[in-house]
Amino acid sequence: MMNQILFAGVIGLFLTLIGTPLLIKLLARKGYGQYIRDDGPREHASKRGTPTMGGIAFILATIVAYFLSKVITGKPVTYSGLLVLGLMTGMGLVGFLDDYIKIVKRRSLGLRAKAKMAGQLLGGIAFAVLSLQFADNRGNTPASTKLSFVQDFGWSIGPVLFVVWALFMILAMSNGVNLTDGLDGLATGASVLVFGAYTFIGVWQFQESCANAQTLTNPGACYEVRDPLDLAVVSSALMGACLGFLWWNTSPAKIFMGDTGSLALGGALAGLAISSRTELLLAILGGLFVLITMSVVIQVGSFRLTGKRVFRMAPLQHHFELKGWSEVLVVVRFWIIQGICVIVGLGLFYAGWAADK
Repeated sequence: MMNQILFAGVIGLFLTLIGTPLLIKLLARKGYGQYIRDDGPREHASKRGTPTMGGIAFILATIVAYFLSKVITGKPVTYSGLLVLGLMTGMGLVGFLDDYIKIVKRRSLGLRAKAKMAGQLLGGIAFAVLSLQFADNRGNTPASTKLSFVQDFGWSIGPVLFVVWALFMILAMSNGVNLTDGLDGLATGASVLVFGAYTFIGVWQFQESCANAQTLTNPGACYEVRDPLDLAVVSSALMGACLGFLWWNTSPAKIFMGDTGSLALGGALAGLAISSRTELLLAILGGLFVLITMSVVIQVGSFRLTGKRVFRMAPLQHHFELKGWSEVLVVVRFWIIQGICVIVGLGLFYAGWAADK
């Protein structure tokens, strides 16, 4: 059963490795180049015109890898997997419209703020509502109305508050990845690490599923997750697709993911966290995205309250660029920070299981 995880990852990697340069040629031929802010670091001016909307490559590669892995292994698709893929695609579509308007319509701000928010809300609400449907024979739906850290805890917050909570997570992560996507390979590499973590979590939850309680040494330390193995398949496909895309996205980038990719990745991360009952753990596993988002919140809040800036520029990665760090140095060190976050997050995940034994 684990073969589908391997197939999904390898297929996703292969498709973006060979597909991304074809997309680069297509986008370059059409003149779909990146818009660069005039108030950013001066070194970024040379990136103007680099093909963007590269998220198309790994979104399509992930979807194809998921379904091909099912065809090869003969395993059925699941509602949890389809919902996460649907959320990723929906957020990616909103980002694509934003990128398209920026590049083709020559409107630097892209979608109007209200239109962009409406698109994200529509996709998020659809995911949240549908994820409370489709119960399996144990009564588990793809999502739960309880809050979760390494498992569900406490009382149910009810479907209405759950939808609000899910929307918050989806918006926070999609915009967090979007803010992180400011340097070549930064968001892509960080995402690879988190998707790798969710591949491990899905496999572990499958092996320790309450559905297999009779074969477990300690049935009390099990997971009530609807489709943990399929979530690992989705995570593996995303990890492979992002890793292949990173080959072309690393410095000097031949293509940028654009909002098409960043919103899609954030949506996928939120969907995986909600479906695997690790909602609050995502704040640790995706710690770099949280850190960069908070730098923007702090910068804006400080300027509005005191008229002073805490950082030379926000998001945080540009602060260090303006301090003299090279782009590659910032990216590698931020990857290290993200790696530490993943290690801590997985350690807490395992500790939560061990504590119940």
